[in-house]
Amino acid sequence: MSRLKVGLVGARGHTGAELIRLLAAHPRFELAFVTSRELDGQRVADHNAGFAGELRYSSPDYRDLPGLGADAVVLALPNGKAAQIVQQFDDAGADPVIIDLSADYRFDPSWYYGLPELTRTRYAGQRRISNPGCYATAMQLAIAPMLNVLDGPVQCFGVSGYSGAGTTPSDRNNVELLRDNLMPYALAGHVHEREVPHQLGHPVEFMPHVAPHFRGITLTANLHLSIAFEREEVLARYRGRYAQEPLVRVQDEAPWVSRIAGKHHVEIGGFTLSGDGRRLVVVATEDNLLKGAATQALQNLNLAFGLDELAGIPVQEEAA
Repeated sequence: MSRLKVGLVGARGHTGAELIRLLAAHPRFELAFVTSRELDGQRVADHNAGFAGELRYSSPDYRDLPGLGADAVVLALPNGKAAQIVQQFDDAGADPVIIDLSADYRFDPSWYYGLPELTRTRYAGQRRISNPGCYATAMQLAIAPMLNVLDGPVQCFGVSGYSGAGTTPSDRNNVELLRDNLMPYALAGHVHEREVPHQLGHPVEFMPHVAPHFRGITLTANLHLSIAFEREEVLARYRGRYAQEPLVRVQDEAPWVSRIAGKHHVEIGGFTLSGDGRRLVVVATEDNLLKGAATQALQNLNLAFGLDELAGIPVQEEAA
């Protein structure tokens, strides 16, 4: 079978590096180009262990991207940068699959919102795909099984490793400031606080923090319920909802973020009910760079090209 060519725009960041690693091992995809202004001209293999070949980083003008012959293009850029690139493809009449990892198109109904475990039935061949936010992925998967019995907003307390703050220097990825610290930020109005209600149709109140570890998210969701539940009823809901989802694992105890680093799935557990059975606390963990970004992008690429959704994702290794 012929190889499918994927271009990666904005490859210097942490997520870009994870995508390079995943695409290099994929049975059908191969990298057509990898852009980075800072690394322009340098070999991709010199910055990514396990990548073979002579492909070099480049820094083409955005107007030249449609002519580079990619079947799919992944945009791994900061928020606010995607539209000018998408416009170049539209103006050129080029129609590759475009996957945007930023928040720029998550509220655009003409783009498919790609959280496959919850939205794959909405995929109908769209060539424009918006990848969910990392926190938003964990929140939605933690909330979805109880969505029809919620009473009032869901409160979510999130803690991320500092890789989530990207590579541009800031307080939130400054290891000296983070040492022995937990740094709150954007405590109201965070983009993921708007993203989750937009997708689930239910209000969420989200309070994010950054911790000194490099990667991994812990998300604690506080759900008020319209009827009383027993714990086994709750477990049955979650296990039933995700029984056929290899990248969502339901467990009894609360998951630890130290155990999710480098893994491609989400873990959900720690199910705790109040005495009256009408308040539920759920804990979810994920690697923000993988299921929160790169792994999910690969799921969406596979879906767009009619491949096995898990192609190139080492699920079997994780289960071993």
